[in-house]
Amino acid sequence: MKQNYMMNILMKKQHKISSLLVVLMAVFMSIGCYAQKSYKLQSLDKTIEVNVVVGNQITYSVSVDNRLIVAPSKIALITELNDGSSWKVKKIKEETLGQTLHPVVPQKSSIIVDSCRQMTIGFNNGLTLIWRVYNNGVAWHWGGNAPSGIKVTDETAQFNFDKSGRTWYPEESEFYSHNERRYHLYGLDTVGNGKLASLPALFESNGVKVLLTESSLFHYPGMWVRSGTKGNMNAVFPHYPKQTKIEGDRDEKVVSREDYLSKDNDLSNFPWRILMLARHDKELLDNQLVYQLAKPSEGDYSWVKPGKVQWDWWHYNNVYNVPFRAGVNNDTYKYYIDFASKNHIEYVMLDEGWSDTRDLLKQAEGIDIEELVQYGKAKNVGVLLWMSWLTLDQQMQKALDQFQQWGIKGIKIDFMQRDDQPMVEYYEKIAIEAARRHLLVDFHGAYKPTGWLRTFPNVMTSEGVYGNEQSKFSPTITPGHTATIPYIRMAAGPMDFTPGGMNNVLKGQFAAEPSEPMTPGTRCNQMAMYVIFESPLQMLCDIPTHYIENPECMEFLSAVPSVWRQTVPLDGEVGYYTVMAREALNGDWYIGAMTDWDKRSLTIKLDFLPIGKYKMLVWKDGVNADRNAKDFQMETLVVDASTSVPLHLSIGGGYVARLIKM
Repeated sequence: MKQNYMMNILMKKQHKISSLLVVLMAVFMSIGCYAQKSYKLQSLDKTIEVNVVVGNQITYSVSVDNRLIVAPSKIALITELNDGSSWKVKKIKEETLGQTLHPVVPQKSSIIVDSCRQMTIGFNNGLTLIWRVYNNGVAWHWGGNAPSGIKVTDETAQFNFDKSGRTWYPEESEFYSHNERRYHLYGLDTVGNGKLASLPALFESNGVKVLLTESSLFHYPGMWVRSGTKGNMNAVFPHYPKQTKIEGDRDEKVVSREDYLSKDNDLSNFPWRILMLARHDKELLDNQLVYQLAKPSEGDYSWVKPGKVQWDWWHYNNVYNVPFRAGVNNDTYKYYIDFASKNHIEYVMLDEGWSDTRDLLKQAEGIDIEELVQYGKAKNVGVLLWMSWLTLDQQMQKALDQFQQWGIKGIKIDFMQRDDQPMVEYYEKIAIEAARRHLLVDFHGAYKPTGWLRTFPNVMTSEGVYGNEQSKFSPTITPGHTATIPYIRMAAGPMDFTPGGMNNVLKGQFAAEPSEPMTPGTRCNQMAMYVIFESPLQMLCDIPTHYIENPECMEFLSAVPSVWRQTVPLDGEVGYYTVMAREALNGDWYIGAMTDWDKRSLTIKLDFLPIGKYKMLVWKDGVNADRNAKDFQMETLVVDASTSVPLHLSIGGGYVARLIKM
């Protein structure tokens, strides 16, 4: 009996302990739930909402029209001063922001209405998290007050999309890259684990397109993404280089990296992470959030002059039907200048070959830059020079001073192939030093644009696009590819795609001819790129000989501008087709349309036109363009805002029109 009594006592004690544990667990859970707090922010039109939840960690989610587009996803910034686990909110502020921007260089439009709702969350650890919700996207960035010179050891940014969605994925093998990628179309549930991609990247989640990129990138590495096990995406960053190795005359590769992302930060202004949101694909074509979120410019940039450029490297200076020996020499470049002057082309580019690639002060035999500059000046044509970033870095002050003394108008800088913190800082240094000497900049071998056109308006364009130079060697620049990049790469900023090929071929007809390249798709497809593809320095890639042989095409290419008063997306679908109207600064309107390898018939309304009659000059695919890609027809119409125009695009086809007020 005594044994039974003791057993009963023990069981009662165990029951009390179990009950106490249950109570304690409930208390801890209630404390945890209480500690978590939700902060919601809506767009001005109330259709987009961000929900930020702060507790032991921070998560965010994004909804469009009450549809969950981004499920709760973690974000964090880890520095020497915090370990990413202390997120007690100290203060919060919500406000409506509104301003009108007037870009120095109007890439898409000369006026931008910049309005949003903003929420600033201040934490006890000294960091702040700022969110903005626009009618066409959301963005956040970190900030705060801290001593200068601190290190950022890590950053977390997750993007948990609907796993039944899709992605147009610019897959990469490593951080050392030109970022010239084709877009792989994956299902988010089949993309696979661990695949690296550069930005911008496009996703479709719950029926909404989401373009992921960033803006205002300074003193910090660029953001990339790596796929997770369930199609979710996680931000990754190239860590600070520990050891680098120079290879050849232009490459500096990272051998080892530090255990931190950046150093010497003051936490004042980190990059904006941007999610552009589009219910219809065409809405990506005039989204300007990268520009809107970029740091404003400082100083006078009224000297900056956009324009078109006659380029040499694409065809290896292979001009013919001329009385001189063509090549890298003054006779050839004077010929380019004469051609540019006659056709209202503002600049001529001297690409690789004009100098020793290891010494920018040593000109090639047969080249006299000062003479060419003076020759061009007399004909109102400026001269631009190519160089490798590494040589320029080694000779920066002497070389840039010499370029200024010669009267050079701009520089094309190539082969950077990185976006870790030191390289990002190099871009800024170049932009500033070039502006001091009134030099335009074209970055090649470059990462995506992150708002340079606003911060440094002399940085007119950049590569970071799988562009027309590939057509020298392969048929991979297909009409399907060129119908994809306006919705992805171009959303980040100007792209130096280098259009204008006249040797047009259909599928299966391509052959690699590096000195007289072919381009897949029709003649009008290439011409439409001058309306659809944005680059304030817009190249004409082909041989002047070819342009001279096609005066009807040059009538259009001479007139079409490289900057715009306004942009009106008319129709389109990623990877299939694009139709767009743009107003030039002089009041003329232009229409461009491109399709993939499928024929396409469309009807567009001209209701974007102001009141009045317009003469409409049309270049369209010829009736035989499905057999000979060079075939095109011209016609002239009289139209107004009530007119509807049928478009019949051939396989790989295109359409362009210029509308002049009568």
